[in-house]
Amino acid sequence: MRSGAKIGIITGVSIAVLAGGGYGAYSLMGGSGSGSSEKKPRTVVADPPSAEQAASGAKDFLAAWASGDIAKAASLTDDPTAATTALTSFRDQVKPSALTLTPAGPTTQQAFASATGTPTPAKPTAAASATPSATGTPGAGESPSASATPGPTGVLMGFKARAEFEGTSRVWDYNGFLGVVKMSDNTPAVHWAPSVIHPHLSGNETIATQQVFAPPSTVVDRNGKPLQGASLTPALISTLQDNAHKLLPPDPNKDQDAGSAVVINDPAGKTAPDKLFTIVEPKPGKPFKVTLDNTIQAAAEKAMTDLGGKSGSIVAIEPSTGQVLAFANAPSNGQNRAFTGMLAPGSTMKIVTSAALLEAGVNPDTVVACPEKSSNPVAIPNDFPGAFPNNTLQQDFMVSCNTAFINQGLTSLKPETLSSTAKDVFGIGLEWKTGLPNADGKVPPTPGSKDEQAMNYIGQGKVQMNPLAIASITATVQSGAFKQPILVPGLPQQAAARQISPDVAAKLRAMMNATAVGGTASQVMAGITDNAGAKTGSAEVAGASTTNSWFTAFRGNIAVAAEVQGGGHGVDAAGPAVASLLKAAGGR
Repeated sequence: MRSGAKIGIITGVSIAVLAGGGYGAYSLMGGSGSGSSEKKPRTVVADPPSAEQAASGAKDFLAAWASGDIAKAASLTDDPTAATTALTSFRDQVKPSALTLTPAGPTTQQAFASATGTPTPAKPTAAASATPSATGTPGAGESPSASATPGPTGVLMGFKARAEFEGTSRVWDYNGFLGVVKMSDNTPAVHWAPSVIHPHLSGNETIATQQVFAPPSTVVDRNGKPLQGASLTPALISTLQDNAHKLLPPDPNKDQDAGSAVVINDPAGKTAPDKLFTIVEPKPGKPFKVTLDNTIQAAAEKAMTDLGGKSGSIVAIEPSTGQVLAFANAPSNGQNRAFTGMLAPGSTMKIVTSAALLEAGVNPDTVVACPEKSSNPVAIPNDFPGAFPNNTLQQDFMVSCNTAFINQGLTSLKPETLSSTAKDVFGIGLEWKTGLPNADGKVPPTPGSKDEQAMNYIGQGKVQMNPLAIASITATVQSGAFKQPILVPGLPQQAAARQISPDVAAKLRAMMNATAVGGTASQVMAGITDNAGAKTGSAEVAGASTTNSWFTAFRGNIAVAAEVQGGGHGVDAAGPAVASLLKAAGGR
């Protein structure tokens, strides 16, 4: 930043933090008060500062911050190290050319709650005085009698701020908040928290000036037609566009259309960016193309509507590219469970278990008995009667025999094999950047527990998936290589550690085709078995009387997976939904 520019920004503090995080010793040294040459740590005390101390503490801090003296401003807080880091980051990342900060005196928790969009804490009870926050009310997560140890009290102060930026006459006016506590040397200090930078800022979030783009004039599908779909909510599309601009390689032509704004971001990408102030307006947006196909998207939306009120989700992927062709949720305006849901996938997980067994030397025609109960300590039965001692692995896959996969898994696989196969071959656990927030599945290793291994082999236990992950697994089998799912053409795609061998992929396709032709999926897949394969699944959920329905299939260059909560067997609810998309896609 150029010399002489004043530094600052709107600030705020979550006063509830004062009781939980501001009581203790910091790297601030003061006199001992006893004539000794030794210095004692300067600490926050329980007593509140006087009105005069609170006013001077806020005034001195704001003056130092606005003048650009970060070292002095940080020294006037109860955590100089954190304050120095945050204020320096603000100076370097937000880059205001000037800022005026004006103390506004004491304020209320209600005003702060309104600025942050958080509920106002309840009024304190008589017991609440044991652990008061800066305003005498319980801190976040505290019960009125949470602790018998006295905590610090403080005074909530407000201020007015005006930020200016080079190259524009626009100014950013805002209200800030900070809490002032009393230190052991009888001086005031600003209690440091991320919200001192801005009332909306918390945790590991960052604040910076960055490029922003106008909403697209239209959002179009892969064929250039205006995108349609009830599950494609404006919030999802806005998040997708914002993420795409961050993830796509730099485009000089696109950068010419960019504006700039002060934005709060979540580094993990789990929440949408919070645009606080537009410095330069972006030029009108151009059409924004996504990978979705309107025809398949319409079929996906109808499939979810046809569930008759049950919750569920569905995803279709193009195996040759990893591009998502469609996704839909029921309800359409709820959680994007197709991408972020985490549920036990049931027997659709046997695709991964089969891949691990095939790599371990078991073949589709290897005899793998299907007994009535498994051999692990807590024996697991099948959901069909009888034992089939002469079944082959392929036959076990076709009828979805739990006991066969458990027993052969315990015999042929190491405890960590299923987890490593899922990640190294199918990309599960690589933290995909699809363009939208997503959870790409979880297959934890199970050292030391045969019962946990047994449950993982059949898609229960601690295995968690969503249709995005299962559709990707199926797409990997169909194409012979993992292609990370994406929603915008050109987004970077992570590669798996190793490619599935052509031999194993061919055997898996044959096993899935046999299941579609003559196994548990045959009824649903009737008439669409050419160049196709499928796997059914049902997952038990604690406390639920009906299993969740899962189904996944491929046909040509499309792979689809669906789940229906409380839908029963795979062919009962999820199967018809998947089949409807395969039919809509034709022979792609």
